[in-house]
Amino acid sequence: MARLPRFCPPGIAQHVIQRGNNRSICFADERDFAAYAKWLKEYATKFQVAVHAWVLMTNHVHLLVTPASAQSLSLMMQALGRRYVRYFNHQYQRTGTLWEGRFRSSLVQSDRYLLQCYRYIELNPVRASMVGDPVNYNWSSYRCNGLGVKSMLCTPHEQYLRLGRNKNERLKAYRALLQSHVEKELLAQIRASVNKGLALGSERFMDEVELLYGRRVKAAKMGRPKKVSSDPT
Repeated sequence: MARLPRFCPPGIAQHVIQRGNNRSICFADERDFAAYAKWLKEYATKFQVAVHAWVLMTNHVHLLVTPASAQSLSLMMQALGRRYVRYFNHQYQRTGTLWEGRFRSSLVQSDRYLLQCYRYIELNPVRASMVGDPVNYNWSSYRCNGLGVKSMLCTPHEQYLRLGRNKNERLKAYRALLQSHVEKELLAQIRASVNKGLALGSERFMDEVELLYGRRVKAAKMGRPKKVSSDPT
């Protein structure tokens, strides 16, 4: 089945994932993570993309972002991807592609699912059994969102700011949120949405997006359409 065309309405949060080609390693050294994070900040600023959460894994990247324009996200990811590939190929004396095609993304309904995406992204190293606590993983936004460590890359989303009346309340509430893993059903829903380029949200949210933008953002119904009888009734 053909992929849906890229869809990036401004002002709506998106969950983004980019994988190494054939799930191969795209970060082999601490310097690689640092280079990617540096250029992510540079291009997010240049193309006006607010980055709320991220995790850089050995062979893939997760981002939670809000673009300012319809082209912001694509421009950021293209510039970032190309620059990092040039760096990586030079660093390891290799040629050819690094990424598994184009990045994947899904719209996220803010009031219902956005904080769940924060949790999904920052608990990725824990699910992968790389660390027992997200605070022990260096290349994610958890220390910003959970401990209040300052970062020029991290822009708090409105839903994050609603966690408390002040910084300490927000940090405490956020740490509590990440004390438990994402439920199995929600985990599958998040993964299916981003891999298929659909929306993560309620039926009402998806209906409203489809009506407003004229674009399908929920899974197509399975099975053949029913035949319409030509017999008079």
